[in-house]
Amino acid sequence: MVAQSPLIEMPLFPLASVLFPGGQLQLRIFEPRYLDLVRECTRHGTGFGVCLILDGHETGAPAVPAAIGTIARISDFHRDEDGLLGIVAVGDQRFRAARSRVRADGLVRGEVEVWPAEPELPVPVEFALLQSILERLIETMAPHWRQAPRSAYDDASWVGFRLAELLPLDAIEQQHMLELNDPLQRLAELRDILPRFQKP
Repeated sequence: MVAQSPLIEMPLFPLASVLFPGGQLQLRIFEPRYLDLVRECTRHGTGFGVCLILDGHETGAPAVPAAIGTIARISDFHRDEDGLLGIVAVGDQRFRAARSRVRADGLVRGEVEVWPAEPELPVPVEFALLQSILERLIETMAPHWRQAPRSAYDDASWVGFRLAELLPLDAIEQQHMLELNDPLQRLAELRDILPRFQKP
């Protein structure tokens, strides 16, 4: 029986999109509750949890977040021309929120169990097409990944997460890919849905 990780508390940021481990997130912050979140994370060097919104919206009343999300760590921030705070965050480990509560200011805080990183598994030869498709997608859609080392393309977890964020999946499909614990199963499911995106 695998021992559960201890629960840690962190602020949660429900979004209408999914953040994957290693992925990049750019946000414009204007609500006071999220300005407080950024201050807390930068002051203590901690991350915040990004969860897909299951019900509700990114602004206004607190939304209902998915239980499984990804820890985001702020890597850069700046002021936009309109005065809003812009941040860049990078996806770290995944987590499952055991409990969550909404503070008086509307910020959601969760007690989360952090998942271990997936094992590094080589991409089997039957998924070589996925590596080629990912290279093309990065060339046209994700220039920030162009400098990725060649070794990344032989890491089943990295290839699966990058395809899941770049292919035109809907948010629920992306959430499913995030929740899978087997990188080879993720590649198999991505391969099986590829025909949807091929032009007739």
